[in-house]
Amino acid sequence: MITEKMRDAINNQVNREIYSAYLYLSMSAYFESVKLKGFAHWMRMQVKEEMVHAAKLYDYLVQRGGRAVMLPIGEPPSEWISPLEAFEHASRHEHNVTGLISDLVKVAASERDDDANNFLQWFVKEQVEEEESTGKVVQKIRGAGSDLSALDRELAKRVFHPPKDETRSGAIKKKSR
Repeated sequence: MITEKMRDAINNQVNREIYSAYLYLSMSAYFESVKLKGFAHWMRMQVKEEMVHAAKLYDYLVQRGGRAVMLPIGEPPSEWISPLEAFEHASRHEHNVTGLISDLVKVAASERDDDANNFLQWFVKEQVEEEESTGKVVQKIRGAGSDLSALDRELAKRVFHPPKDETRSGAIKKKSR
């Protein structure tokens, strides 16, 4: 059984991951409105990643005997001054999520929940990739100047790759008997 404190922390993180998906969907809509379809596509792939993160946490919580509770999702911004500002926002957001994952790991440690700590290590590694991918796009936008057409074509090529450990969304793997 999972502790109440760990359950609540994971429920909150499920909410934050869904908010992240909602934020990136809002950014996709913004990019569509300024005719940057490749940028919009990149964000749609990010939405899929965030929903996988939410599902992994949800499945883990349920498998540990915790009750998943759907919390209200905040309204994300819908306007940015520029594509650079939108991606800088995404980059800051990923840094914030890294802090939230770190806080989850601290809860697992304080609750002496080794299983949760082991499970959360996937998210720790994932956040390194998330920060790197948004940071790279920020740098590319800065380097592109006012002509974003080549970068737009590049971002349109992003492909979503679900995690390879997708046994029940990568949560607790069943042991064979």
